Amino acid sequence: MRESYIDDLEEWIEGFNFHAEVTVRFSETDMYGHLNNTKVFAYFEYARIEFLKHLQHMEKWVDPKGKTIPIVADLQCDFAKQVYFDEKLQIYVKANSMGTSSVDLHYMAKNERNEMVFTGRGAIVQVGKGDGMPVAWTEEEKQMFLENS
Repeated sequence: MRESYIDDLEEWIEGFNFHAEVTVRFSETDMYGHLNNTKVFAYFEYARIEFLKHLQHMEKWVDPKGKTIPIVADLQCDFAKQVYFDEKLQIYVKANSMGTSSVDLHYMAKNERNEMVFTGRGAIVQVGKGDGMPVAWTEEEKQMFLENS
């Protein structure tokens, strides 16, 4: 596996500290029992939200009085192995790099045999609820991302 966003695979894998577990549901598979390729993005979303809750970012974003929200700017997935109905997957998430108002998140999914089944990356941008313009991370927010990745 050699994706453009992975320089050193072993080092990249070691950088993950957070994961969320999912089980492949029957409704997420095709007629051959394989995981539908579009469902991976829902797994990324679930793991991303759990990661952001862990960092205590979701509280301010779901607060009706909050002034900012996160938006997904881009998202990609690269498949390594087939995934089947009822498999348990661990979806890892880490902040790979930070911009002024964005963060590039990386994802890795492993099955119960500890085999990497797919990887991915995507940027989220923090924007103002009212005007949709980028809002810079505070130093504290940047620190939370970097310390937990």
